[in-house]
Amino acid sequence: MAALLRCVTGFALAITLLLPTLVNAQAWPQRSVKFIVPLGPSSGADITARLLAERLQSRWGQPVVVENRAGGDGVVGITAFLGANDDHTLLFAPSGSYTAHPYMRSSINYNANDILPIVRTSVTVVSVAVPVALGVNSMGEFIELARKQPGKLNWSTVNGINDFQFMALVKTAGIEAVRVPYRDVVQAANDLGENRIQIYCSAFATVRPLVESGKLKIISLTNTARVSFLPDVPTTREAGFPALEFDGLVGIFGTRHVPPEARAKIEKDTLEILQNPTIAERLAATGTVVKPGTTAEFIEAIEIQKAVAARTAAILGLTAAQ
Repeated sequence: MAALLRCVTGFALAITLLLPTLVNAQAWPQRSVKFIVPLGPSSGADITARLLAERLQSRWGQPVVVENRAGGDGVVGITAFLGANDDHTLLFAPSGSYTAHPYMRSSINYNANDILPIVRTSVTVVSVAVPVALGVNSMGEFIELARKQPGKLNWSTVNGINDFQFMALVKTAGIEAVRVPYRDVVQAANDLGENRIQIYCSAFATVRPLVESGKLKIISLTNTARVSFLPDVPTTREAGFPALEFDGLVGIFGTRHVPPEARAKIEKDTLEILQNPTIAERLAATGTVVKPGTTAEFIEAIEIQKAVAARTAAILGLTAAQ
């Protein structure tokens, strides 16, 4: 009887010690969650992050805050995310924010292997826009104009793989054009509208207001397929410039500080929210296509994008930083 009592007491003690761990695993998040977006306000990723944050906050019973940390070709936001060492700080970003970094930067002050994809949310519609005042209506016409005016036309893109791909376009098309970097994507769109830069590759959401006001014209999309709300706009591949083709994969990333149970919860809740047709409608209105993807699917898509980056690097004669 005494032995049985000791056994029961030991079992009860083990359960008591284990219970806080089980509760903590199930209770995530236990405080506010932060989404770090390595782009400025009004970017495609920012709009998606804020829309999802509102709904995840209701599910999780904790604030979900979106913090924009633009600059440094996405490095500012990424290092802030990784440096937090926190299971409640997540990266909400296009994977293109980092997949081209090994080729674009002479050294990298972070380890990309520490960035763990959790769930894909969407694909940003990435447009190539020109000022209406420029008088060109297609990619071919822009390239022809650039050849006639070497060094006189300016271009810009959103930081990350967009920059990388456009460099490849400039090289393969055999044109001379000046890259103008911007920290604020909205300012770049405004300068495009005033014809201070002549071509801009970015999320359609960024330039849409100026398109609707008649200042800008969309001449192609970098996406691998056309989109329903811009049915007459060709992809860059269809326009004859496949070097600029890529999909703007957007999703949520964590670090190893985020426990597997929490990553599974983030994945599950996000995928469920994205099934709501209202979400798709609202994001389509901003130039984003909902494309939910599990952790495995997100990782597979990113590996494809990395392969694209490697091919682009070969075109540019670049090797990965060590």
